[in-house]
Amino acid sequence: MSEGKEFRPNSLSHLIGQDHVREVVSTALDYSFQERVPFPHSLMLGPPGVGKTILARVISEETASGFHELLGSAVTSPAEFFAVLMRATDLDIVFIDEIHLLDPTHQHTLLIAIDERKIFLPNTNGGVPQAINLSNFTLIGATTDEHRLIRPLVDRFKLLLRFDYYSIDQLAEIVRTRAKGLGWQLQSDVPGPIAQRSKGVPRLAIRLLESCWRVCRASGDHAITQRHLERACMLGQIDCLGLDATEQSYLRILSDGPLRLNMLASMLGLPAKTVSSVTETYLVRSGLITKDKNGLRMLTGKGMEHVEVSKSRKEGDR
Repeated sequence: MSEGKEFRPNSLSHLIGQDHVREVVSTALDYSFQERVPFPHSLMLGPPGVGKTILARVISEETASGFHELLGSAVTSPAEFFAVLMRATDLDIVFIDEIHLLDPTHQHTLLIAIDERKIFLPNTNGGVPQAINLSNFTLIGATTDEHRLIRPLVDRFKLLLRFDYYSIDQLAEIVRTRAKGLGWQLQSDVPGPIAQRSKGVPRLAIRLLESCWRVCRASGDHAITQRHLERACMLGQIDCLGLDATEQSYLRILSDGPLRLNMLASMLGLPAKTVSSVTETYLVRSGLITKDKNGLRMLTGKGMEHVEVSKSRKEGDR
């Protein structure tokens, strides 16, 4: 089967991981069915790639409701924003991904939409804004940075669903499930190593699985093996921990001694903000680097060991 075949869970029972979130959502779904009321307005919080959008779509499937999706950063005009809210009918789901990227004015609009089920369109003649009644829809927001949302809006959400990173076992099961759903064959010793390279993020696990499948089929084979995985990692410049080329360079630079952020960013050729908010995120979480109170970055024992192991492997490949 082709790599592009659509594969999405359509039931809460099909989801893997995020046990507490699924339990909260299951209870809310049961309540909505019993009381015949819309699913509660919900805010999903957590890092990228951990399943927030998938869960929003599953809620739509479970409630047999319409699904209207909007990306916060893509809203360029009030008219476009109003149109999405006005299009939703009773019980529909309005899902706003990266909702914190909405302009504060639009966040206030959502506040009124939730409280009063109304929006106010500006009068072109400068008169009193026109009030438009909205349907009884459910707002679901997803964010990686809740602190950029206005507090009154956060307080209006009935459910705060906090997502966390996935375990190796959970990621391996996701890989197996996705491969089965797409009709792809893979050897039993492949899901674990893919999971270990996925930084606790299902999106990365699926991306690496897809890369393995491309290598497999390009080689004329029909089942993904360890050999295909190693080739896919080589092509993607991914090491045994899933670190990309920039993260690997970061560690190699630090292996010569502690450095401040600005110096590291200069040596990597990247903005300091990108290094601190993107490159360092997993390196800190995985215990490969640490920062002292003066802002110096340095390798931990684990980080130094990884650099040495990586260096030995490269020398052995020559």
